Amino acid sequence: MDLSVKEQRIDVWLEHVEGVAFPCPQCGKKLSVYDHKEEREWRHLDTMQLQTWVHAKMPRVECHDHGVKQVEVSWAEAGSRFTRFFERFAIDVSQETDTKGASKILRLSWDEAWHIQERAVIRGQARKPPLVLRLMGVDEKAVGHGQQYATLVYNLEKGTVEWVGEERKKETLDLFFQSLSREQRAAIEGLALDMWDPFISSIQEHVPGAMEKMVFDRFHIMKHANVGVDTVRKSENRELWKEGDPTLKGSKYIWLYRGENLPDRYQDRFAALQALHLRTGRAYALKEALAELWDYQSPGWARSYWKRWYFWATHSRLEPMKRVAAMIKDHLPGVLNFFTHRITNAVAEGLNSKIATIQKMAYGFRNKSHFRTAVLFRCGGLDLYPETHPIPG
Repeated sequence: MDLSVKEQRIDVWLEHVEGVAFPCPQCGKKLSVYDHKEEREWRHLDTMQLQTWVHAKMPRVECHDHGVKQVEVSWAEAGSRFTRFFERFAIDVSQETDTKGASKILRLSWDEAWHIQERAVIRGQARKPPLVLRLMGVDEKAVGHGQQYATLVYNLEKGTVEWVGEERKKETLDLFFQSLSREQRAAIEGLALDMWDPFISSIQEHVPGAMEKMVFDRFHIMKHANVGVDTVRKSENRELWKEGDPTLKGSKYIWLYRGENLPDRYQDRFAALQALHLRTGRAYALKEALAELWDYQSPGWARSYWKRWYFWATHSRLEPMKRVAAMIKDHLPGVLNFFTHRITNAVAEGLNSKIATIQKMAYGFRNKSHFRTAVLFRCGGLDLYPETHPIPG
């Protein structure tokens, strides 16, 4: 062992007992040492804040069936320059900060810290049991700059990202379903998604009984309703401004709140706006009434309520809200499937928020494979750690 305070490191050399037999890494047969390769070193956990390095000349054995092979060591995985315990620690650090921050804490290069994460994801995916996906969500996520998207498949029961694909095309989701067996696809009981036609087409092609299983996400539908309200507000605001009336100025976000979530600071102004009987107020009332659809427990009562709301919306003389009503009508079976499966993409939206934080920490991802690795590393629910011997206690 060598300790250098000046270089802030400890070096430890390991040697094996003379005459010991090592197993062939492929068949496990115990064999005597054939020769040794050049010395290698592995970064280990720091000792008193000093970097600790393990050194060893790697033995090789000659197997009758497999030829000359380098033996495996217990303290590190094949091909790794870090001990298993160091990798475990590095994974914990990397999950609490971004790659740049982890590299500073661990005193590694950015590439070294990133490759530990890549190996962890590969390790975790190799350990995954056959996928049993009963309730799944599908959503898209913007990646990098411009119109670049990724498709994400979520396990709604476990709250994890199961799969990440490039683009948001039908062919993208096709690749996911093609990775499943016929039995796995048939086992899917419910799918939450927005009303994106390429996703719908892929699900209909690959999932048996898709029309009874697809649930169009209520939160995406309400986003469309909010857009309708805001479109009415913009139009009405322009008309009022032409007459010198600033009534709606600065009111955009007031109309986007649900009634019960409106902050106290907006209550007085909102009440005053409502008393004016504006078109925007009627659009808001339609939006709020639509949200009550998902409060019903019975599919029959929900359908009856929908019919009343649809009549109101289509006779409102508010074109943006009429378009929302027509959109929902075109996708009505999937909307009403909610009352059978009771699923939403709320889990996906929560994970998307976490993914957005990951993107901010990384200042975006120019490399789509890096985006995939980062998402699965932090949101994939994978067993990332290398195997180590049990820690006492």
